[in-house]
Amino acid sequence: MYSKANRILRLAFFIMKKIALISDTHGLIPEDVLPFLRDADEIWHAGDLGSVETLDQMESIKEFRAVYGNIDDHKVRLQCPLDLSFNCEGVKVFMTHIGGYPGRYNSRVRSLLDDQKPNLYICGHSHICKIVRDNKRGIIHMNPGACGYNGFHLMRTMILLECHESKISNVKIVELGLRSKLYK
Repeated sequence: MYSKANRILRLAFFIMKKIALISDTHGLIPEDVLPFLRDADEIWHAGDLGSVETLDQMESIKEFRAVYGNIDDHKVRLQCPLDLSFNCEGVKVFMTHIGGYPGRYNSRVRSLLDDQKPNLYICGHSHICKIVRDNKRGIIHMNPGACGYNGFHLMRTMILLECHESKISNVKIVELGLRSKLYK
């Protein structure tokens, strides 16, 4: 057992990162999303930012990571990669915009997942919020859905999570409200 002072000292060496995971903003960051972004330590965007202005707005809020999506123009693509691999507090992350779900990955992403062996695989594109475990690969898959207004989705969504000591915890799906008043 550690004394209370030793536990506090040990905790001082570990950082817990709060992540706001979003996708498919399509050129607009809705006002109701901003408090969640400001409360996070990092913002991760899974593509379809929609404009360089959206990218600039995100970068002005917090540390920001993003991949480009299928609607993003050459200006966004110059600043964001197609795929992004990184480590967050010991969690190995792979993010792309279009890639599919466990059991239904496209061949490009399936190969990358098998080579890189991430703990967390993130994609956007479908506008459907989903968190699924890929037991075959030992991967958690997250798609935050769409927090923007453009698209066919009914509910605007995002995901909040924390990375700490090589673990993902406190995962929350945030329903931001209906995409359009027409659906009320």
